[in-house]
Amino acid sequence: MTVLVLHRFPLDPFPYDRWLSDFDGGVVMIAARDAIAAGGEQLPAGLGGYRHLELVDTFDDAELVDRLARDLAYEYQVTHVIAHHEADLHRAAALREKFGLPGQLPSGLLPFRDKALMKRKLAAAGIEVAPHAQAGTAAEVRAFGAEHGLPLLFKAIDGAGTGTGTGPGGGVAPASAGPRTVRTGEELERYLAEAFPPAAGPREDLLVEAFVRGRTCHVDGVVAGGRTVMAWPSRYEYDPASFRSGGGALVDLTLAPSDPLTPRLLTLVEEVLAALEGPADHAFHAKVFHTADDRLVVCEITARPAGGRVRDVLSAVFGVHPVELAARAQVGLRLPAVEARAQSGGRLEPVRMAGQVLMMKRTGTVRAIPTTPEEPWVEFYGVFAEPGEAIGEAENACDFLAVAVLSAPTRAECEKRLRALGADFETGIVIG
Repeated sequence: MTVLVLHRFPLDPFPYDRWLSDFDGGVVMIAARDAIAAGGEQLPAGLGGYRHLELVDTFDDAELVDRLARDLAYEYQVTHVIAHHEADLHRAAALREKFGLPGQLPSGLLPFRDKALMKRKLAAAGIEVAPHAQAGTAAEVRAFGAEHGLPLLFKAIDGAGTGTGTGPGGGVAPASAGPRTVRTGEELERYLAEAFPPAAGPREDLLVEAFVRGRTCHVDGVVAGGRTVMAWPSRYEYDPASFRSGGGALVDLTLAPSDPLTPRLLTLVEEVLAALEGPADHAFHAKVFHTADDRLVVCEITARPAGGRVRDVLSAVFGVHPVELAARAQVGLRLPAVEARAQSGGRLEPVRMAGQVLMMKRTGTVRAIPTTPEEPWVEFYGVFAEPGEAIGEAENACDFLAVAVLSAPTRAECEKRLRALGADFETGIVIG
């Protein structure tokens, strides 16, 4: 019995060797040097607590990673495969299918990755989604725009193409793949010329959606043994599509237990998970629009933990890391945190509120950065540039210049702390 972990993140925030230390047979990991370096970490000198640690330069060499994964699965008689990055979900599912291992298989993963299929299944279950269509040709897009108006949102049908970041410097999809919002007729025509070259045939990889006006919420959590054991909603206190505009601090914050929207979002996500018939054990990240007329419209859901520092927010809220919880569930280990604290409904209750404050990269030379705060409620703090360093514009919504995760007993106090630290970011980070 051995666990194989496919890992394209930095190592320090994800100590699988410690999280799964009670798993008989140990943990084998394939890790990426470029991700470790991007996290500001030194390459490990030895195995640490791993049975085997294989380092590759980058996971972008898909052929190499696939071959290594197969070889290690044979050599160590792997019984479980774990992957928590969007781009590796299908690789892990294919390995499980090839070796007859438990967990999510390619067929079960498809509704979480094929956004057109996802929306069809949700609509069939009576769950509201944004009007959408497969954008095969420029003419079809123009017809969709004439019916639904502008703005229009374009995104890759396959979830791997949505620019899922790994944190600072995370990957981004090509401009023609999305996500991309066009707001005027001129922008639309420029986009169509880029996305549909004259010599190319119809596309099968692009989805166009009508723009849903409202606040964007997200619900993050973990399913174990077929039931949701961790889940909580948050709301972006800014427009996530506007990450390139301005240079101010951005706040993303959990909703209070007393907020009427909280139980509605939790119930909606349960309905979404049931409609998509997800695996028995997995983390999830769902985005939902809350409209001005009080409707909840599902944007999408993924069968993986959230990107950025949302994982740290959830860890602060519940006192247990969601990736640890998901990993232990996926290999069949006990979940002490759930067993000790879950109420009769079988779900962890929040112990505090938390959120994150962000500053996106913008072009210029960093002249100054603020000092690191020392308050005990600072759960994470990072400024990802040094004075004298030249940086470029943010490439995706996870391309942070600075981010902090803060906690507090109440949502109001947490927001106060986030706004204050955001003001420190705005005055203390000087870019020439």
